[in-house]
Amino acid sequence: VSLLLGLAEQERAKQLKVSALKCLQVLVLQCDCREHRPLGDDEAQQCGDLFASFLPGISISLSRVVTGDIKQGHKPTVSAIRLFYLIVGLVMADAQLARVPKSKEKLPEKQSRISELMVHRGPDWSKSTAEKLSLLLHKMVEFSSVHPHWKVRLELVELVHHLLRNCSHSLGGSFTHLLKALVGLVNDESSDVRSRCNEVLRGIAEQRIIAQSRALADVLSENLHSLATALPRLMSSQDDVGKISTLSLLLGYLKLLGPKMNVVLNSASHLRRLSKALMQVLELDVTDVKIVEDRRWVCEGSLQPGVHKGSCQKKYFRFFTEEKVFQLLQQVCRVLGYYGNLYLLVDHFMGLYSESATYRKQAAMVLNELIAGAAGVGVDVLQEREVSPNTDDLKGSITSILDEYTDQANWYLITSVDGEEVSQEQHPVHHAGLPARAGGVGSSLLLPSPEPHVTTRTMNSNIWQMCIQLEGVSCFAAVLGKEFRLLLLTALYPVLEKAGDKTLLVSETALGTLAAVCEACGYGSVQLLVNDNSDYLVNGISLGLRQLARQPRACRVLDTMLRHSDASLLPLVEDVIQDVLLTLDQCYSSQASTFLRVLHSVMTALAQWFGSSCSEEQQQSTECQSRTSSQGPQAVTAHDVEQFFLDYVRQKQVAEGDVPDTGDEEADEVPPTGKPEPNNCDTEGEAPLPSHAQLAKDVLERCIHLLSDGSLRVRLKVLDVLELCVTVLHPHRNHLLPLAHRAWPALVTRLINDDPLAVLRAFKVLCTLAQKCGDFLRQRFSRDVLPKLTSSLLSQAPASARAGPVYNHTLAFKLQLAVLQGLGSLCEKLDMGESDLNKVADACLIYLSARQPRKLQEAAQ
Repeated sequence: VSLLLGLAEQERAKQLKVSALKCLQVLVLQCDCREHRPLGDDEAQQCGDLFASFLPGISISLSRVVTGDIKQGHKPTVSAIRLFYLIVGLVMADAQLARVPKSKEKLPEKQSRISELMVHRGPDWSKSTAEKLSLLLHKMVEFSSVHPHWKVRLELVELVHHLLRNCSHSLGGSFTHLLKALVGLVNDESSDVRSRCNEVLRGIAEQRIIAQSRALADVLSENLHSLATALPRLMSSQDDVGKISTLSLLLGYLKLLGPKMNVVLNSASHLRRLSKALMQVLELDVTDVKIVEDRRWVCEGSLQPGVHKGSCQKKYFRFFTEEKVFQLLQQVCRVLGYYGNLYLLVDHFMGLYSESATYRKQAAMVLNELIAGAAGVGVDVLQEREVSPNTDDLKGSITSILDEYTDQANWYLITSVDGEEVSQEQHPVHHAGLPARAGGVGSSLLLPSPEPHVTTRTMNSNIWQMCIQLEGVSCFAAVLGKEFRLLLLTALYPVLEKAGDKTLLVSETALGTLAAVCEACGYGSVQLLVNDNSDYLVNGISLGLRQLARQPRACRVLDTMLRHSDASLLPLVEDVIQDVLLTLDQCYSSQASTFLRVLHSVMTALAQWFGSSCSEEQQQSTECQSRTSSQGPQAVTAHDVEQFFLDYVRQKQVAEGDVPDTGDEEADEVPPTGKPEPNNCDTEGEAPLPSHAQLAKDVLERCIHLLSDGSLRVRLKVLDVLELCVTVLHPHRNHLLPLAHRAWPALVTRLINDDPLAVLRAFKVLCTLAQKCGDFLRQRFSRDVLPKLTSSLLSQAPASARAGPVYNHTLAFKLQLAVLQGLGSLCEKLDMGESDLNKVADACLIYLSARQPRKLQEAAQ
């Protein structure tokens, strides 16, 4: 034995070293030769007694070979590791040590000399030997786990597996290092090492080695506590590769504990240490200004396209950037939820959520993953849990978390510096006697408590908190499936509020949540979800509009419902829209901007829902007129002639402005008695308006009053709504033309004497009016607007000719371009006279110059 060990340790020839180690392996009867039969239990016991005397020398020499110069190659190292765990596994086997008598047997005098050389493997000897072997194992594991050759690392996995299977009790103190090495190799770069490592871990779990050994469970518990203590420091100091290795170690410990995890979690010290480590590691980076700046812009005249279920928003963390790190943290939380006591974990992290705004986002992330893990969603484990939580357990935990998420102090946070948005979020929202604040902190109700200056960091933090909570709703819906329908009364209204948020990240996340809820609850689309729950949603909106000071976000819910529904929703929300109009009449000075946003959504929806039907009505009217004209002179009656002149006189009066403000004089006229004609196309003016057209008329009347509002924001919104009203009302000319007459003076003021933004928007409305009203506006346009437009074009032409490329981005350029692009169609629709056309041609001619910007030249052509 000494000769072979000397060769293995000192010989430079690699092949000789390997041969010496193999020879020694045969000598100790641990070879795997086919011609040698395996040892029986008694024979193995005798060999163990025999080679126990050799164990110190063999183990020390082999450890030197393993940790020797790396230039010796991987083969001697692999052979030395294999021989080490075979001889140690033989001598320190739990099964053999259990059969060793407490006292040493007395041999005959002839064998007394031999007995002096043999050791007694009693408790004292095994304990002392295990302590010494622990030092050698620690040294070997540290060296081999980072060895550059994969076969050495693979043999290290075999060492851990062999010793854990045969010596789990005798070498219990060494498994701190052995398990750490095994778990650390789960993410090895070699696929062979990874697969074998996972196979060994799964075998350990299936054989319940950890669960049946309190010593090993204690070792894992201590390792877990130490790692959780060092985790924040390691995550802030290591590179991404080191962080992945550290988190893989943490995840491996949790997986190995498996059902024994509750023993660890029941320790307040362990749970507190682990939870605080997760809170610190999951801290988000909230310094990105772009998150706050991104706003939601909805295309005018069209509803938002259908939403699709998407992945969670990409988050940016303070201590890491690698996505793999976050995935490992997710798995850590899910494994905790899978094996741990759900009520204990939810209660603990809910306490952290409420304890401090610093931990709120991290605690919400952990809670979401705990629920997913408890339901077995997306969790990778080594062994099944003993008892799975039932639906009632999950629903109880989810309900308590949802109540906390949607609490006013945690749901209505300032996410924007926009004056309108801030004013809504800063409304005194009372909850438990305290107003809601960004951090959930109350202030006195007796004194005014203006919100301090909100920093970008605070708004960024609030945005991410909202997104995480919305992702939580998605997760809860996926976990409960159709059972989540029972919680829609609590969750749907707040989610719809956030879907209408101006902050892009929040609204996108909320829309993704709606899609996830649809999928989980069995709805084919968001439209079906909204329609099926519209009764209580409309009731909530109605109550909110009556208590606008307390619930200023009811308008957002209506806005979102309209964007994601169809015309079948109109009868349900019609009364609510009338409430909006009545409330606008009562407090237009303070809430006009809020209500106009809702009215814009209403009119956008009406234009989308009934736009095609409006076109069909207009087409039918045209066909009626063409059929009437095609009947020839013989079809004309005295009644037709009389009706023609009455219509002519009425249209002339309307065109000259000689019309009452109510615009309802048509209803006062009594048609002459007589036999009605089969074709009743001309009775459209007397027919009652459809509900959608009546709504458009009511909204348009309010817009006329608000066109001269002192706020530019309000005037711009009014112009947008006005354009949509004209689009919806255009088949009903008898109602549209009087309203256009009433709106004309204020619209002209917007065109010729207002902020450039308002002028640009007003010109767009004018183009729409001209398209829908036709020659009704000809005289007014020629008298009130055209001279101002042409003179403005002529006066600005020299400036645009001298300007550089930056001029293309100015408001003046955009106004010139809009006027040049719209004048042609205006003249065509209004059938302008020759003198007016000459004025337009003179104004446009100067823009054909090569000195003008190219876009202006093209528009002038």
